[in-house]
Amino acid sequence: MIISRTPFRISFAGGGTDLAAFYREEPGAVTSSAIDKYMYITVNKRFDSTIRVSYSKTEIVADADKVRHPIVREALRLTGLTQGLEITSIADLPAGTGMGSSSSFTVGLLNALHAYAGRYAPAEQLAREACRIEIEILGEPIGKQDQYAAAYGGLNHIRFNSDETVFVDPVISPRETREELAENLLLLYTGVKRSASNILTRQKKDTKDKLDVLSRMRDISDEMAKVLQAGRHMTRFGELMHEAWLLKRSVTSGITNPDVDRWYEAAREAGALGGKLLGAGGGGFMLLFVERQNRRCVRERLAELRELPFRLEPQGAKIIYVGG
Repeated sequence: MIISRTPFRISFAGGGTDLAAFYREEPGAVTSSAIDKYMYITVNKRFDSTIRVSYSKTEIVADADKVRHPIVREALRLTGLTQGLEITSIADLPAGTGMGSSSSFTVGLLNALHAYAGRYAPAEQLAREACRIEIEILGEPIGKQDQYAAAYGGLNHIRFNSDETVFVDPVISPRETREELAENLLLLYTGVKRSASNILTRQKKDTKDKLDVLSRMRDISDEMAKVLQAGRHMTRFGELMHEAWLLKRSVTSGITNPDVDRWYEAAREAGALGGKLLGAGGGGFMLLFVERQNRRCVRERLAELRELPFRLEPQGAKIIYVGG
């Protein structure tokens, strides 16, 4: 039996510039961090030659080509494992909430399947293969940031180049700065699940008309990384989050809604410097930057939302169990 563990992620700025519609025009960049919430995948030898896949549904099929779950089917094909397997998944957080769950699933599944086959797959390979499955083979209208954030883990500045290469640069900052960053972040669940594909499909169509906005969002991502590297002026980080959110919500329709706007304005009035909806927008988790002296007030104003305590996660996709 193999068990893989893959982190979810939070992104601070630059989302949308990891779409090919943007980075083929000019380089994109995202600043993001993995967090200590995970996707677990188990792969085990099955008694007979069938394949059993258990997620929100359960499938038992004769071979990989008959698996209905598209990511599982394509991952089996890519890794060359076609029969006699049992695959299960367990996640700390629900899908459709902006935490990159689909890509964490894909990266974690590939990691577990390669390990089951006796192969070590480095982070770059896992991220690249996950992008190939989700974007190239399945045609999902998503970007590349989630796959690389899940595979590498840590706090990174990720750059997306027109030749399809991706540079993952760890943000080198003092320990105190990372602690202050984590302390100043609040993660709140809006209770709304949504389809990222619908929003991203619209955003992809609108990209060419919003290149200047997306370029500024990319530049904000660069500036955020520099703030963290300098280890000071953390209030500036929160202000940049606010600017990035105002830009993001202008890119396409569906990124925000009246409830989200109301919650965000209430948080700002209570002392939050900035924030955003994670992922494509429309619902899911809201991330806020709130300095210590204002945290209680913000929590009280947004008491209707469920807070999710978390820590920044330095590690990416990994195998946590290998059994006989």
